[in-house]
Amino acid sequence: MFTITESAQNYLAELLAKQDGALGVRVFINQPGTPKAETCIAYCRADDVVETDQTQVFGPITAYIELRSIPFLEDALVDYNKDRMGGQLTIKAPNAKLPRVDDDSPVEDRINYILYNEVNPALAAHGGEVSLVEVTEESVAILKFGGGCQGCGMVDQTLKGGVEKSLLEQVPELTGVRDVTDHTDKSQAYY
Repeated sequence: MFTITESAQNYLAELLAKQDGALGVRVFINQPGTPKAETCIAYCRADDVVETDQTQVFGPITAYIELRSIPFLEDALVDYNKDRMGGQLTIKAPNAKLPRVDDDSPVEDRINYILYNEVNPALAAHGGEVSLVEVTEESVAILKFGGGCQGCGMVDQTLKGGVEKSLLEQVPELTGVRDVTDHTDKSQAYY
């Protein structure tokens, strides 16, 4: 899956030794499979552990890996290089931004795939974009528009005629789509 080099293991073990109650590190990717994906390593305490986490031991440390992030962490490398200023921990996850979705993927991943690969390229022509904020318990996708779409007079048509239609057709679990953008700021609006 992914590798934590020996120098990174030792560095992380030193950091963990200074943290009360830390069991190891939690490894996850925010917004996996999108251009905004970020690979993260954080201290992991007992109440941070999720039942579905995959546990992997790397020398002196234990990594708790978020289940949803596993496919995106393939070929990832965590390394530590000492330098005059102390050193630098680096995380390289070449697959973090690659869409890896199928019918069994979480709803959020499928929505993000559609937004970043189908909807946003069309909105980019007007300097706009849309991103997923959350999916509610009622299976409503909460979206936020930005760039040229924020404050645009055509955003309702874009939402209803384009974005909502695409999402509801391709993600049948969704019951609706809602925009939470503050459209009173019209400074960058396309229309």
